[in-house]
Amino acid sequence: MAHPKRRTSSAVRDKRRSHHKLTPKAVTLCQNTGELHLRHKAYVVDGDLYRHGKVAIKNFSKVAAAAAPDTDEE
Repeated sequence: MAHPKRRTSSAVRDKRRSHHKLTPKAVTLCQNTGELHLRHKAYVVDGDLYRHGKVAIKNFSKVAAAAAPDTDEE
């Protein structure tokens, strides 16, 4: 297994990592609903699921909410 012959200085290490930064997520404004949403993602407005500015599913509800376990243990 290879080992470095010399220690990497902090300046060299930090220069290499100078491009490892977070960038803001792409957010856009829907022309039909006026809602801010992540680009290339579906979004819910007033209970309807929108994709590409058009209604994909009316009266949308999350599957996880419908599959919640019962807590009626006695």
